[in-house]
Amino acid sequence: MSSLVAPIKVWDRLVRLLHWALVASVVMAWISTLGLGLVKAHEPAGYIALGVVTLRIIWGFSGSRYARFSQFVRGKREVLHYAGQLQAGNEPRYIGHNPLGGWMVLLLLGLVVSLGLTGWLYTTDYFWGMAWLDTLHHALAWALLVLVALHLAGVAFTSLRHSENLITAMFSGCKAPPGTGDTIT
Repeated sequence: MSSLVAPIKVWDRLVRLLHWALVASVVMAWISTLGLGLVKAHEPAGYIALGVVTLRIIWGFSGSRYARFSQFVRGKREVLHYAGQLQAGNEPRYIGHNPLGGWMVLLLLGLVVSLGLTGWLYTTDYFWGMAWLDTLHHALAWALLVLVALHLAGVAFTSLRHSENLITAMFSGCKAPPGTGDTIT
Protein backbone atom coordinates (compact mmCIF):
# COMPACT_ATOMS: atom_id res chain seq x y z
CA MET A 1 0.00 0.00 0.00
CA SER A 2 1.54 3.27 -1.09
CA SER A 3 2.12 5.86 1.61
CA LEU A 4 0.83 8.52 -0.82
CA VAL A 5 -2.64 6.99 -0.96
CA ALA A 6 -4.77 7.04 2.18
CA PRO A 7 -6.22 3.63 3.08
CA ILE A 8 -9.96 3.19 3.42
CA LYS A 9 -11.79 1.52 6.29
CA VAL A 10 -13.37 -1.72 5.12
CA TRP A 11 -13.91 -4.01 8.10
CA ASP A 12 -15.28 -2.39 11.23
CA ARG A 13 -14.01 -3.08 14.73
CA LEU A 14 -16.78 -5.57 15.58
CA VAL A 15 -16.19 -7.64 12.42
CA ARG A 16 -12.49 -7.85 13.25
CA LEU A 17 -13.09 -8.62 16.94
CA LEU A 18 -15.58 -11.37 16.08
CA HIS A 19 -13.25 -12.78 13.41
CA TRP A 20 -10.30 -13.10 15.79
CA ALA A 21 -12.50 -14.32 18.68
CA LEU A 22 -13.79 -17.06 16.38
CA VAL A 23 -10.25 -17.95 15.35
CA ALA A 24 -9.20 -18.16 19.01
CA SER A 25 -12.19 -20.25 20.09
CA VAL A 26 -11.86 -22.69 17.18
CA VAL A 27 -8.13 -23.05 17.80
CA MET A 28 -8.78 -23.68 21.51
CA ALA A 29 -11.49 -26.24 20.72
CA TRP A 30 -9.09 -28.02 18.37
CA ILE A 31 -6.10 -27.89 20.75
CA SER A 32 -8.28 -29.25 23.56
CA THR A 33 -8.67 -32.50 21.57
CA LEU A 34 -4.92 -33.14 21.31
CA GLY A 35 -4.46 -34.72 24.73
CA LEU A 36 -2.60 -31.79 26.26
CA GLY A 37 -4.71 -31.71 29.42
CA LEU A 38 -7.02 -29.04 28.04
CA VAL A 39 -10.05 -31.26 27.46
CA LYS A 40 -12.18 -29.17 29.84
CA ALA A 41 -11.70 -26.17 27.53
CA HIS A 42 -13.41 -27.90 24.60
CA GLU A 43 -17.02 -27.31 25.59
CA PRO A 44 -16.59 -23.65 26.66
CA ALA A 45 -14.60 -22.94 23.48
CA GLY A 46 -17.44 -24.43 21.44
CA TYR A 47 -20.05 -22.31 23.21
CA ILE A 48 -17.92 -19.19 22.73
CA ALA A 49 -17.59 -19.99 19.02
CA LEU A 50 -21.35 -20.49 18.78
CA GLY A 51 -21.96 -17.16 20.53
CA VAL A 52 -19.47 -15.37 18.28
CA VAL A 53 -21.16 -16.75 15.16
CA THR A 54 -24.57 -15.73 16.50
CA LEU A 55 -23.33 -12.16 16.96
CA ARG A 56 -21.70 -12.21 13.51
CA ILE A 57 -24.96 -13.34 11.91
CA ILE A 58 -26.83 -10.51 13.63
CA TRP A 59 -24.14 -8.06 12.52
CA GLY A 60 -24.35 -9.50 9.00
CA PHE A 61 -27.86 -8.09 8.75
CA SER A 62 -27.48 -4.89 10.77
CA GLY A 63 -23.81 -3.92 10.65
CA SER A 64 -21.72 -1.56 8.60
CA ARG A 65 -21.55 -1.72 4.81
CA TYR A 66 -18.83 -4.36 4.38
CA ALA A 67 -20.12 -6.40 7.33
CA ARG A 68 -23.50 -7.03 5.70
CA PHE A 69 -24.15 -10.32 3.95
CA SER A 70 -26.05 -8.43 1.28
CA GLN A 71 -22.76 -6.70 0.36
CA PHE A 72 -20.66 -9.81 -0.20
CA VAL A 73 -22.91 -12.85 -0.73
CA ARG A 74 -23.38 -13.14 -4.49
CA GLY A 75 -25.64 -15.25 -6.65
CA LYS A 76 -24.61 -18.34 -8.58
CA ARG A 77 -24.11 -16.51 -11.89
CA GLU A 78 -21.78 -13.90 -10.39
CA VAL A 79 -19.81 -16.52 -8.45
CA LEU A 80 -19.32 -18.65 -11.58
CA HIS A 81 -18.33 -15.57 -13.61
CA TYR A 82 -15.77 -14.62 -10.96
CA ALA A 83 -14.44 -18.20 -10.86
CA GLY A 84 -13.94 -18.05 -14.61
CA GLN A 85 -12.11 -14.73 -14.31
CA LEU A 86 -9.99 -16.20 -11.53
CA GLN A 87 -9.09 -19.22 -13.64
CA ALA A 88 -8.17 -16.94 -16.55
CA GLY A 89 -6.02 -14.81 -14.23
CA ASN A 90 -7.96 -11.60 -14.77
CA GLU A 91 -10.25 -11.42 -11.75
CA PRO A 92 -10.95 -7.97 -10.34
CA ARG A 93 -9.82 -6.92 -6.87
CA TYR A 94 -12.71 -6.52 -4.46
CA ILE A 95 -12.64 -3.98 -1.68
CA GLY A 96 -14.74 -6.30 0.51
CA HIS A 97 -15.02 -10.07 0.05
CA ASN A 98 -14.85 -11.46 -3.47
CA PRO A 99 -17.74 -13.74 -4.54
CA LEU A 100 -15.91 -16.95 -3.58
CA GLY A 101 -14.77 -15.45 -0.28
CA GLY A 102 -18.33 -14.46 0.54
CA TRP A 103 -19.53 -18.03 0.20
CA MET A 104 -16.54 -19.25 2.21
CA VAL A 105 -17.67 -16.98 5.06
CA LEU A 106 -21.14 -18.56 4.99
CA LEU A 107 -19.73 -22.10 4.86
CA LEU A 108 -17.40 -21.44 7.80
CA LEU A 109 -20.16 -19.86 9.88
CA GLY A 110 -22.53 -22.71 9.02
CA LEU A 111 -20.00 -25.35 10.01
CA VAL A 112 -19.29 -23.66 13.33
CA VAL A 113 -23.03 -23.52 14.07
CA SER A 114 -23.38 -27.20 13.12
CA LEU A 115 -20.44 -28.11 15.35
CA GLY A 116 -21.84 -26.08 18.24
CA LEU A 117 -25.27 -27.67 17.92
CA THR A 118 -23.98 -31.25 17.60
CA GLY A 119 -21.64 -30.65 20.53
CA TRP A 120 -24.47 -29.32 22.64
CA LEU A 121 -26.82 -32.16 21.63
CA TYR A 122 -24.18 -34.62 22.78
CA THR A 123 -24.44 -33.17 26.31
CA THR A 124 -28.21 -33.70 26.52
CA ASP A 125 -29.73 -36.74 28.19
CA TYR A 126 -31.53 -37.74 25.03
CA PHE A 127 -28.45 -37.78 22.77
CA TRP A 128 -25.73 -38.64 25.29
CA GLY A 129 -23.55 -41.47 23.99
CA MET A 130 -25.10 -41.59 20.51
CA ALA A 131 -22.33 -42.87 18.22
CA TRP A 132 -23.82 -41.29 15.10
CA LEU A 133 -23.80 -37.86 16.73
CA ASP A 134 -20.20 -38.27 17.83
CA THR A 135 -19.26 -39.35 14.30
CA LEU A 136 -21.12 -36.39 12.81
CA HIS A 137 -19.44 -33.95 15.20
CA HIS A 138 -16.00 -35.31 14.30
CA ALA A 139 -16.77 -35.23 10.57
CA LEU A 140 -17.92 -31.61 10.86
CA ALA A 141 -14.72 -30.76 12.76
CA TRP A 142 -12.58 -32.23 9.99
CA ALA A 143 -14.65 -30.42 7.38
CA LEU A 144 -14.06 -27.18 9.29
CA LEU A 145 -10.30 -27.79 9.33
CA VAL A 146 -10.36 -28.38 5.56
CA LEU A 147 -12.33 -25.19 4.97
CA VAL A 148 -10.02 -23.22 7.26
CA ALA A 149 -7.06 -24.47 5.22
CA LEU A 150 -8.83 -23.47 1.99
CA HIS A 151 -9.70 -20.09 3.51
CA LEU A 152 -6.08 -19.47 4.48
CA ALA A 153 -4.92 -20.56 1.02
CA GLY A 154 -7.44 -18.18 -0.56
CA VAL A 155 -6.26 -15.32 1.65
CA ALA A 156 -2.62 -16.02 0.75
CA PHE A 157 -3.41 -16.38 -2.96
CA THR A 158 -5.51 -13.21 -3.09
CA SER A 159 -2.93 -11.28 -1.06
CA LEU A 160 -0.19 -12.25 -3.50
CA ARG A 161 -2.30 -11.82 -6.63
CA HIS A 162 -3.45 -8.30 -5.70
CA SER A 163 -0.31 -7.25 -3.80
CA GLU A 164 -2.09 -6.54 -0.53
CA ASN A 165 -1.76 -8.07 2.90
CA LEU A 166 -5.25 -9.25 3.82
CA ILE A 167 -4.11 -10.46 7.24
CA THR A 168 -2.89 -6.97 8.12
CA ALA A 169 -6.17 -5.60 6.76
CA MET A 170 -8.10 -7.91 9.09
CA PHE A 171 -6.21 -6.40 12.02
CA SER A 172 -6.37 -2.76 10.93
CA GLY A 173 -9.66 -2.86 9.05
CA CYS A 174 -8.08 -0.83 6.25
CA LYS A 175 -7.23 -1.57 2.63
CA ALA A 176 -5.83 0.43 -0.24
CA PRO A 177 -8.53 2.45 -1.96
CA PRO A 178 -10.00 1.12 -5.16
CA GLY A 179 -7.98 1.42 -8.32
CA THR A 180 -8.75 0.82 -11.97
CA GLY A 181 -10.53 -2.51 -12.37
CA ASP A 182 -11.35 -2.90 -8.69
CA THR A 183 -14.86 -3.85 -7.66
CA ILE A 184 -16.09 -1.46 -4.98
CA THR A 185 -19.43 -3.03 -4.00
